[in-house]
Amino acid sequence: MSEKTRAFLDRALSKLTSRKLLVWLTATGLTLTSNVTSEDWVAVSLVYIGSEAAVDLASVWKAGR
Repeated sequence: MSEKTRAFLDRALSKLTSRKLLVWLTATGLTLTSNVTSEDWVAVSLVYIGSEAAVDLASVWKAGR
């Protein structure tokens, strides 16, 4: 996939939904089709949401808000 295509898709997805929600929806869809176990779904959700929260916290802390 070219860099321009990736940039376009990234902009389009960010306008449609947050990445956190997109990951959760993907994991949910894969769970419903039995491609991911419920334990894996929980792990994906917790790791991604936790890492995003850590990034958000670090950016707020760095900005001094």
